Amino acid sequence: MTDPTRIPVIVGVGEVADRPDAPGRHPIGPEPAALMAEALARADADAGGGWLSRVASLDVVNAVSWPYADLPARVAELIGHRPARLAYGPVGGETPVRFLHEAARRIACGEAEVAALCSGEAEHSAGAARRAGLKPERDAAPPWTAPDPAWTNPRARDYLHPQALRHGLSQPVVVYPLYETALQAAWGQTPRQGRDESASLGAAMSRVAAENPSGWLRRPFTADEIATPSAANRPIAWPYPKLMVANPVVNQAAALIVTSLALARAAGLPEHRLVPIGPGTSASEPRDWLSRDRFDHAPAQDAVLAETLRRAGLTPADLAAIELYSCFPCVPKMARRSLGLPAETVPTVAGGLTFFGAPLNGYMAHAACAMVRRLRDAPGASGLLYGQGEFVTKHHALVLGGPPRAPDEAPVSVQDEADRRRGPVPPVLEAATGRAIVETHTVLFDRAGAPDRGVVVLRQGEARLLARVPAADRASLALLTDLESSPVGREGTLRTAPDGLLEWEAA
Repeated sequence: MTDPTRIPVIVGVGEVADRPDAPGRHPIGPEPAALMAEALARADADAGGGWLSRVASLDVVNAVSWPYADLPARVAELIGHRPARLAYGPVGGETPVRFLHEAARRIACGEAEVAALCSGEAEHSAGAARRAGLKPERDAAPPWTAPDPAWTNPRARDYLHPQALRHGLSQPVVVYPLYETALQAAWGQTPRQGRDESASLGAAMSRVAAENPSGWLRRPFTADEIATPSAANRPIAWPYPKLMVANPVVNQAAALIVTSLALARAAGLPEHRLVPIGPGTSASEPRDWLSRDRFDHAPAQDAVLAETLRRAGLTPADLAAIELYSCFPCVPKMARRSLGLPAETVPTVAGGLTFFGAPLNGYMAHAACAMVRRLRDAPGASGLLYGQGEFVTKHHALVLGGPPRAPDEAPVSVQDEADRRRGPVPPVLEAATGRAIVETHTVLFDRAGAPDRGVVVLRQGEARLLARVPAADRASLALLTDLESSPVGREGTLRTAPDGLLEWEAA
């Protein structure tokens, strides 16, 4: 018989959405640490109370909206308890899933009896304060923790190829479109068909977010609203307008409390409220996105999704609920195909990073909370959490729910399988002449919605290179933004611009 002292279960979930239109709210809302502490308090109350003082391990998801010297210590101070293990994670959208998985493994091996994780951001408040010339550490009530003058932004991109940095392809919002364009061509879609699939997916997610009390954009959007550029939906990076990209300008926090089935039962908690944590796996792509074999698949994603379900003894059809990371449409669209799910599948229980909100690294903590609520309403059912970080780089999946089972003691990493699925990587050229064909591309827009420049990833023989398409080259930009025909595979001519960067003109 399975030992209940070694079966990890989620007993408490808590979320906070600090909206600026809340009655009686101060012009500057609470700081991220305070939002985290409140989420932990709500998770404790959800579990019946008395758990926070017993937490032996607390993982704090990396926060970017405020420069703390020691964020975990500040959270511990606010909850009035410092766990024996107090950890701060790296940047990555997959980290809440990883932390939840690691908490379960700590419970299973007896390292801790009670573990927790929390996330929180206040980018909306921080940005509003900056625009108003206010200082939250002085003007908020209560004042925020004094900023750390030695803080450095953890989202540095110095690991990327110098050519990616020179061409300005160092932020997710301009790299994920490269995957989207390549995937549309690989799937035999016209750009219009790819856009329409993304818009339909977004509309379905927005309906979920509209019903989620912790969501940020609390109304459903139509597919036409999402697909059509407008003043409220300006183009960002082809083929994505604003309503197809993650929305980090939010104030949101989430927390989960994990313990053993034995302790939960001893506390008298109803069995249907205890959500078992099943098996999970992780793998990564090469961190420098230019060092990948192709942009029309993600071997690490495929390996993680397949092996996680195999270990749980489940097929995709067995899942009652699913959350596929949705920072940009290409990610859930790839994952849906990898799992073989029908096109009409709604791959979220929270609402997605555009419509629910994208508190930077913390979204999947909210997705986990939503998944717990869903599974409490369907005792015995199983759900899948899939998180992803950086540039289609880090992948982690985890099964929740189902019957209590013996802990999965297999290695979490399935990196060997991900690497086996990967093909040869083309060398990157920094200088070239002659002709080159489009492997993938994007077009970057200014805030008025006008094209600023295009950037193409090209192939010349076995080599890969990057080139710019200037805003003045309207014919080439028109080719890159044609909704009826993909430019992938089209040939053009290279030249070297005065600043030393390669430029490409369509043939």
